[in-house]
Amino acid sequence: MLKIVIAEDQKMLLGAIGSLLNLEADMEVIGQAVNGDKVWTLIQEKQPDVCLLDIEMPGKSGLEVARLLNKLKQRPRIIVLTTFAKPGYFEKAVKAGVDGYLLKDRSIEELTAAIRKVVHGEKVYSQELMVDYMCDPNPLSDREQEILRLVAEGKTTKELTNILYLSYGTIRNYLSEIMQKLEAKNRLEAVDIARNKGWI
Repeated sequence: MLKIVIAEDQKMLLGAIGSLLNLEADMEVIGQAVNGDKVWTLIQEKQPDVCLLDIEMPGKSGLEVARLLNKLKQRPRIIVLTTFAKPGYFEKAVKAGVDGYLLKDRSIEELTAAIRKVVHGEKVYSQELMVDYMCDPNPLSDREQEILRLVAEGKTTKELTNILYLSYGTIRNYLSEIMQKLEAKNRLEAVDIARNKGWI
């Protein structure tokens, strides 16, 4: 029997997924949570075989939970179940070590098949996301993403120099490079482009 924990902040969807998975002869939902902090506690208490995680949740995000799980010696298989068909989110999920990444518009048959596959060591990723990721990779370095996240928070160039311990000229060079890579006219447009792609 495969023991499953689900984290989903939409209660109706959480209940529906749980009920449908419990109909499978080889699956049992042993815990449900509406936020990342609760699911982290549940996982440690219940020791599931598989965790289904939403990306955006109150408390810890699904990706934060995935990163924490990957630090454990023995961890459950992780499937991200999300509405976010953004290549940047997919890239972050893969880097966080998830075993599967599926969109919520998939059928329950596809979800149960994915659960069985990841338990046997396979990776299961939505085909369209893999294509988008390959065709539209994130051009920004980690440092550029960090700078753009701070710009998105409203930080000025002077504030960035203090936070990152970089010179004014270096920050301006980074911002210029970011705008060039994203083909943005200004910082705000660069932030919008990166957010829409899920890169920040």
